[in-house]
Amino acid sequence: MGGHPSMGGQPSMGGHPSMGGMGRPFPGPPPPGSGVFQQPGPGAAGQPGYPQQPQGQFGGQMAGPGMAGPFQGGAAHMSGPPQKKLDPDSIPSTTQVTEDDQAKRGGQVYATNLRGQVPPLVTTDFTVQDQGNASPRFMRCTTYSFPCTADLAKQCQVPLGAIIKPFATVPKNETPLYVVNHGETGPIRCNRCKAYMCPYMQFIDGGRRYQCGFCNCVNEVPAFYFQHLDHMGRRVDLYERPELSLGSYEFEATLDYCKNNKPASPPAYIFMIDVSYANIKSGLVRLVCEELKTLLDNLPREDGAESSTVKVGFVTYNKILHFYNVKSALAQPQMMVVSDTAEMFVPLLDGFLVNFQESRAVINNLLDQIPDMFADTNESETVFAPVIQAGVEALKTAECSGKLFIFHSSIPTAEAPGKLKNRDDKKLINTEKEKTLFQPQKGVYEQLSKDCVSQGCSVDLFLFPSQYVDLATMGDVPTHTGGSIFKYSNFQVYTNSNHFLSDLRKDVEKAIGFDAIMRVRTSTGFRATNFFGAIHMNNTTDVEMAAVDCDKAVTVEFKHDDKLSEETGALMQCALLYTTVSGQRRLRIHNLSLNCSAQLSELYKSCETDALINFFAKSAYRAMLNQPLKTVREILVNQTAHMLACYRKNCSSPSAASQLILPDAMKLFPVYLNSLMKTGPLVGSAELSTDDRAHQRLIATAMGVEDTQLLLYPRLIPLHNMDVASDVVPAPVRCSEERLTDAGMFLLENGRSLFLWLGQACPPELVQRVFNVPSFAHLPADLSSLPVLDNPQSKKLRSIIDSLLDQRPSAMKLLIVKQKDRSEMLFRQHLVEDKGPHGGASYMDFLCYVHCEIRQVLT
Repeated sequence: MGGHPSMGGQPSMGGHPSMGGMGRPFPGPPPPGSGVFQQPGPGAAGQPGYPQQPQGQFGGQMAGPGMAGPFQGGAAHMSGPPQKKLDPDSIPSTTQVTEDDQAKRGGQVYATNLRGQVPPLVTTDFTVQDQGNASPRFMRCTTYSFPCTADLAKQCQVPLGAIIKPFATVPKNETPLYVVNHGETGPIRCNRCKAYMCPYMQFIDGGRRYQCGFCNCVNEVPAFYFQHLDHMGRRVDLYERPELSLGSYEFEATLDYCKNNKPASPPAYIFMIDVSYANIKSGLVRLVCEELKTLLDNLPREDGAESSTVKVGFVTYNKILHFYNVKSALAQPQMMVVSDTAEMFVPLLDGFLVNFQESRAVINNLLDQIPDMFADTNESETVFAPVIQAGVEALKTAECSGKLFIFHSSIPTAEAPGKLKNRDDKKLINTEKEKTLFQPQKGVYEQLSKDCVSQGCSVDLFLFPSQYVDLATMGDVPTHTGGSIFKYSNFQVYTNSNHFLSDLRKDVEKAIGFDAIMRVRTSTGFRATNFFGAIHMNNTTDVEMAAVDCDKAVTVEFKHDDKLSEETGALMQCALLYTTVSGQRRLRIHNLSLNCSAQLSELYKSCETDALINFFAKSAYRAMLNQPLKTVREILVNQTAHMLACYRKNCSSPSAASQLILPDAMKLFPVYLNSLMKTGPLVGSAELSTDDRAHQRLIATAMGVEDTQLLLYPRLIPLHNMDVASDVVPAPVRCSEERLTDAGMFLLENGRSLFLWLGQACPPELVQRVFNVPSFAHLPADLSSLPVLDNPQSKKLRSIIDSLLDQRPSAMKLLIVKQKDRSEMLFRQHLVEDKGPHGGASYMDFLCYVHCEIRQVLT
């Protein structure tokens, strides 16, 4: 297993709790079926009558503190007096592992020519050179060595999965994807399984035929594509053809790949603004209109194109909808009103969707008028479903795909299809019925999702609620159409506008494809069985996405349907058919080859913890719609114990039972899993708002590996002793209160939230240089931004924050937190190694607990 830093060959963790057989039947592995979760198995910890844990030996004698852990209701206390405390530094550290990987593999070129090669961690900075397998930016797997048989897979319980981000951003120093055009004939594919031409096709018979690497069918090579083979049996033009030598590339699609065999049109962006009383009064409507005047110059366009071909349209609404004709020939925009929201139609065909450059004067005129037109409104009721329906109808009429940007503030209570009522009931928390809080209301919204997907209409929802809005239902359409949900509670223009406008800019400008269908093909022996993401599925194989952008990932689970061979390995090909922002139909292909082994040790050695936790998070967040949270948490721990027990039993060298042995590649899994169980959706606390929990659940569904890694283990960066002369960001420390110092200043970020924490004894000169006040005591209570000051400390801090904001998919609002202040609670829930403020064990307690469970499995 390679010399393990600081932990001997197999990271054993000192004499860990020896917690002899506990005399209760272990519930056994989770049932087979889709994902980690199917129907609930018998419960594990947390059930009445759960026995007291006997005293543990932690390298000396040490008993853990009480575990009011993730298993509320379970008396999981370790008895016995605390004696010697285990050194927190001796348990696996995320910051250490990421630093080690950065030191070993950072700044290097990662060539993708080897099958089953495990890539650097997502936190490591590296350059990819495509030499036949897709870049890990596009595809990452839970393990790069699949077990040869279904029995082995069942034995180890490690989910076999890939997280695919088909539109991932390629850094400037890497080659963008080549586009291959085979003319009228279109892309070359296997006659039997329809896989596309790729490096895994074997040319035979002097180059006249090829054998498909996926289904082994032998195909004729079309005459125009024929090429001689060299003495190694490879085509002479191998390196001139991207589809024969690269892992990722695109094909231009022919008319057969277009709807109704008609060429696709460029997509449209429709901006739909809720002009009810709350949004006018808060200044939001004026803010959105002002921003759009400049933002529309940055609509996405093809590389090299002078301007964007994306068309734009505008709707305002409260209880009724107002459509605007902004045709370039008009002197003034014209409004058309639709008041019958039950039978939604678009009242004008010509002049609703226009080219921004051509209609700029009329559009700017409209955007100036909207805030004044509704300035005296007292209408507080709104509709919501008819607004989406109107967008779908408009795209249908224009025969194009597109995106709706909806700016909305309250629960839709006006009489109309999709009217919602308040169903937020805190009494349901921690009961069998808690799941109903997160289940969207059936009926209208379900049908809307289907209509949107079939038209290639994606929905992005910007919500500005001051109370409960039933986000579980309102977010249903964005979630199934490849859209995003942004939420700004109690929005105030003065404090929140930067955060919102940065999100809006990123959202409008980002790389995106429309009306997409994705199919994942595999070589014989295994297949894709389960998909998680911002997707819709009409059947078991086609993943449909009204849109897919650079931040969205689809997580795929694989199951065996036969034996896999060590010789041929496991091959997968993700093919995504989509429409570009200029209206071209394209196929984006990503290929990846993995090893197969009959040795479980190979599987564990090739695991990728960050990808695994992405899979577990999405499985758990889906399962909570059908099962009590307690059951979901139990299954998570149960499966973790099985994965680690199987490793110990089959792969590690013999050692004392009191030692916790973790596979090198999975030694961080417990800290991530514990953090996952403490996230809002899974923690079940009445102190958290239902909408916030629903929001976090929905946005995690489409996250890539980088985003879940950071969400579950935030970066805590010490700033009090940063080197202002250097460009380097200080190394993060472990996410625990023990790492904070009274004289310190720390930045914490997790991709969604950003905190600047100040200790009470923070040096006055540092406070002066960053905040322009003489000391900690002088800091105002409602400080919400950093002043721009001309000194090295202020510049360095602001450049660190800017670079973080630049790297993350969504904007983060900076919260400044003073030690011992009320706002500290928000900050503390991100210190994931500590006990959770809303319930949940500390990392140390959780390790003891998992260790107990592993021993239970082994006995």
